[in-house]
Amino acid sequence: MSRKGKVLVAMSGGIDSTVTALMLNQEGYEVVGITMKTWDYTASGGSKKETGCCNLDSFNDARMAAVQHGFAHYILDIREEFGDFVIENFVDEYLAGRTPNPCVLCNTHIKWRALLKRADALDCEFIATGHYAKIRQHDNGRFVVSKAIDDTKDQSYVLWGLQQDLLSRTLLPLGPYRKTEIRQMAHDFGYPELAKKHESYEICFVPDNDYRGFLKRKVEGLEERVAGGNFIDKNGKVLGQHKGYPFYTIGQRKGLDIAMGRPVFVTHIDPEKNTVMLGDEEDLDQNEMMVSKINMIKYDAISDGMEAITKIRYKDRGAISNLYPDNGQMKVRFYEHVKGIAPGQSAVFYEGDDVMGGGIIQRGELV
Repeated sequence: MSRKGKVLVAMSGGIDSTVTALMLNQEGYEVVGITMKTWDYTASGGSKKETGCCNLDSFNDARMAAVQHGFAHYILDIREEFGDFVIENFVDEYLAGRTPNPCVLCNTHIKWRALLKRADALDCEFIATGHYAKIRQHDNGRFVVSKAIDDTKDQSYVLWGLQQDLLSRTLLPLGPYRKTEIRQMAHDFGYPELAKKHESYEICFVPDNDYRGFLKRKVEGLEERVAGGNFIDKNGKVLGQHKGYPFYTIGQRKGLDIAMGRPVFVTHIDPEKNTVMLGDEEDLDQNEMMVSKINMIKYDAISDGMEAITKIRYKDRGAISNLYPDNGQMKVRFYEHVKGIAPGQSAVFYEGDDVMGGGIIQRGELV
């Protein structure tokens, strides 16, 4: 019987999840490794070789580490539940003129729930992942996600949707360490090749990073359905024709294939009219937005006007804002203009390094 308890560790075969498992094993936890197959890339018709977390080499790397260190390892096929929820949402959001963040959806609705379900079946008290973030219990009794020590690797933004029952049983051992230290640990554990292993930053089911091609393959006749739409300016003047509104995102500048004599950006997408509005960089400025599907983490509720640093995309530095709860949604007012608020993306509210909560951006406004 382990002196620290039994933990189910999500192992992708990469450096972060492998070091997570070996670190917990060394600390005295009874570790059980599990590798989740979320997607069969060959089914998407993509041209690039399957990479990332769902290929046979990754499964073998994870299993080998478990065998060498004497703990159990399982492979869990969640392709059906992943595809039905995450991929359908991904497609639907683009068809609705929004820009989805499937990794957030997968973490909060698929992976963590799948882990917790199997943890219960295997009598594991905890689940653990290789995310760079920290979890602690606040004085108010709630479990809080906080930023990792390594700002360049921090993944707290993608964990805003985790609910209290999940956070209370989650271990994130990498939060207090920098990536350079994790690479050194991989060497020390006897896996120097992991430190050189390619890290995948693409969406797992679009490893060639061509989401437009993925949409065309998933939605029969999509190109014909959305062809012939117009680029317009903010006054409704037609500027030219685009290739279909789902193939553009708010803030996009490159790949528009239209000559305007100056840089222009996508500022609005109207799926009903199949129009894509273009404007100057300042036309991306907004200072208010509505956020829905709220999940509060640090506090179960907040008061009108509470100040927060709000991030509107993963690599965003964040901007000072005030939060106003509004019938299950959140109105966010920024002190200064922010650029490129994209419906469908996540908005995450921070108090210092702590995640107060987050939600899905519905719309941005200039008021």
